[in-house]
Amino acid sequence: MARAALKTPAPRRPASEGKPPLTGDGRGAQSNASGRYERQSKEAADDGWDLSDPAGDPRTEVTLETPRRIINYVDSPFVGFDRSINPIRGCEHGCIYCFARPTHAYYGLSPGLDFETRLFAKPNAAVLLRRELSAKSYSMKHIAIGTNTDPYQPAEKRLKLMRGVLQTLLDFRHPVSVLTKSALIVRDLDLLKPMAEIGVVKAMLSVTSLDPKLARAMEPRAASPRRRLETIARLAEAGVPVGVMTAPMIPGLNDEELEALLEAAKKAGAQFAGFTIVRLPLEVSTLFREWLEAKYPMRAGKVMRAIREMNAGRDYDPQWSRAREPRTVHARLIAERFSKATRRLGLDKAPPALNHGLFRRPDAGSAQLKLL
Repeated sequence: MARAALKTPAPRRPASEGKPPLTGDGRGAQSNASGRYERQSKEAADDGWDLSDPAGDPRTEVTLETPRRIINYVDSPFVGFDRSINPIRGCEHGCIYCFARPTHAYYGLSPGLDFETRLFAKPNAAVLLRRELSAKSYSMKHIAIGTNTDPYQPAEKRLKLMRGVLQTLLDFRHPVSVLTKSALIVRDLDLLKPMAEIGVVKAMLSVTSLDPKLARAMEPRAASPRRRLETIARLAEAGVPVGVMTAPMIPGLNDEELEALLEAAKKAGAQFAGFTIVRLPLEVSTLFREWLEAKYPMRAGKVMRAIREMNAGRDYDPQWSRAREPRTVHARLIAERFSKATRRLGLDKAPPALNHGLFRRPDAGSAQLKLL
């Protein structure tokens, strides 16, 4: 897999044993410990070099890579799709609870600050997608985008990878769902609107809190709650089927906002809704606990007790936290509150079915011209 630097990266701080580095409000993780596959355990320590951005945080580095495939096939009983696209690995939004953080460990990087500051973009995403969809062996099913890392994180503003991906999907009339926390999705309304008119797209905005301070702490570089609600309104006005994802619900931190979140989203124009309860796999557990102690020390004990109660006494147990039926009182209560609120608000309807009957392979000649 070839890689090229988008710009000359800033030199990295030497990694050494020591206390976790302090970051400003612009980052989520409080530390940058080595991933689980490294032979030596290291943490970054501030050695006085001025390698930070104005907010006092490590700079974001974007490396361009050229993978051989862009569609990722998924075999999991916990998700409702079997394929996805991730135009960027890592996510600058820096959501502290993000379950995708451990994937950076596969590349010898930290799920901590590295995950939100060392990104890998796929500039040939649209070309690869066109090739894969054109293959005679391709069997069409809906593609999910935004299920791992956000496709509309800040780097997308200049990279414009999603525009190429959406244009390709529109050309093929291929069904797709998009999940994001970003207002940047409205940039692509010129593509999303015609896709919606033929029933091949639906979108969801993830809204975790209406409290700007809490949202800023949990998701430091994602859009504000107000902007996300405005984005729901913009998508709805354009005729794009749009829902709200109230996820993750974190007991003792944001779960008390569940009904208010759903009401605000409905008022903005959301047509359907979903939710998940926080899960803390692998390194995410340590990172989340560090963040709690730094940002909400008075709530940390209560929050972690509730999370462990929902995971059979552990920080994370997928057989409990992702069971089809909630197994604990707290989990059942959140699920019941969500069910009652969505029924009351008319958000309990299933998302509109995507049209799977329009898929086509455009003429190879015209497709090449569009790439140029």
